[in-house]
Amino acid sequence: MDRIDTFLSRLSTRNNFWHRLTSMVWLPYAFKSGIKMKRVDKSTFSAVLPFRRFNRNWYNAMAGAALLANSEVAGGMYIFGLCGGHFTVVCKNLEYRFLRPCYGPALYKINPRENLPELVAAGKEFNVTLELDIVQWIGKRTDKDRRIGKCVAVFHVTPKSHQQRKGRKIR
Repeated sequence: MDRIDTFLSRLSTRNNFWHRLTSMVWLPYAFKSGIKMKRVDKSTFSAVLPFRRFNRNWYNAMAGAALLANSEVAGGMYIFGLCGGHFTVVCKNLEYRFLRPCYGPALYKINPRENLPELVAAGKEFNVTLELDIVQWIGKRTDKDRRIGKCVAVFHVTPKSHQQRKGRKIR
């Protein structure tokens, strides 16, 4: 079971197809919302939440619950993508501040407060704090982004080998 868990963890971070397929089974609401993760380069990561019926509210704006829940998914996948399949990522605290309504796709810009590659290289348990700026994505690079929310998320990251040494089963 441990080898299957590690294989599926690595597979889900390989590309967007496998992420969507595994989220269809284990994260059905994230699958239905249609959030797309993309690593632009080694240091830049983006997540786009499309403006579709499932994510809208009665006022034809992006639903606050969709913005909040997908900020946890975007932050978790950012960390999971850097750590790989040998770590367990759990959200400990999530604070979201709504600034204005969103009438288009939402783009999550993620900035870690700590040096994440250094913490992963240490191979121990650690907490990492992410700042997520959520902006309404217009699509043109010349337009100014409209910030619709700000999120601060604290994640606890544990190596799976550490869990096994303590006698816990992974799955």
